[in-house]
Amino acid sequence: MDDDLAAEMRAKRLQQLIQGRREYLNLRQEEVAERLDMSARNYGNWERGVVKEWTDEKLFHLADALEMTESQVARLFLIAVDRLPPADTRPVSGREHDGDPSMDAFLYDYAAMMEALSLPTFLIDQRWEVRMANRAYRNLFRGLRHHPTAMPTDNFLRFGLLHPEASAILVDFQDWQLSMLAQLATSLERNDQDTELHMLRREVYLRPTLRNTYLDDMQTWVLGAGADLVHHDGKARIIRHPDPLIGLRSCRLVEETPRPLQARGLARITLVLTELGEETTVESLCAGAASCSV
Repeated sequence: MDDDLAAEMRAKRLQQLIQGRREYLNLRQEEVAERLDMSARNYGNWERGVVKEWTDEKLFHLADALEMTESQVARLFLIAVDRLPPADTRPVSGREHDGDPSMDAFLYDYAAMMEALSLPTFLIDQRWEVRMANRAYRNLFRGLRHHPTAMPTDNFLRFGLLHPEASAILVDFQDWQLSMLAQLATSLERNDQDTELHMLRREVYLRPTLRNTYLDDMQTWVLGAGADLVHHDGKARIIRHPDPLIGLRSCRLVEETPRPLQARGLARITLVLTELGEETTVESLCAGAASCSV
């Protein structure tokens, strides 16, 4: 009975993901079936989860037809076959290089390279804990009031979700938080035994506004944008630098991680800061933000 209930719940989640994505794209079942080179009836069975066996080929074809992002493909596989897609290049935890002098030398040189960059850049692990950051990143958050668990030099997600002064820096704050909550959900799916991630979600649940966003708004957002803060849509958000000569800037998160860092479960994120377009006004940036000082 428990197995039947679990299968029923899995099929329902799969239908919500596939149908929700199709409706987000404003596609009819017939149009998706055409992309898959199959009958609308057979595609209808796919959407309802009535499939004898979900093969990797079927799932990848379905993901292509529904124009899914990398994070959405991962979610599709997790729901359909209870694992991530093959040939996954996402960083994974590993300690094969611990104590390796050549790796220690690489990390030393890599830190020097990061420090020489003018753009804020930092290394994160699967929890978005900051393992290394350059001076430009630290300067971005200088003057920030100390918080025991949510400093940006400790954990980027915790900072954006829990620090009371985060909205002073992350200007279009609701959009920043929405994408961070989606990243938290994805990280939990990929690392469901991680107690620190579960603890962060519990802290989110203790805050009614964040809890409602996580349970309601974030699910809708994921159908359109994908759950990955770094890759989901290449969207530029707005950030406020404490240096008045820099001030408001457009900020795009870019990931560029060499293989030695991937092997250690790390990813490098760079905050690419550029001038705002002429059409952007301070009022439009502050709209919807939790707080905004001008």
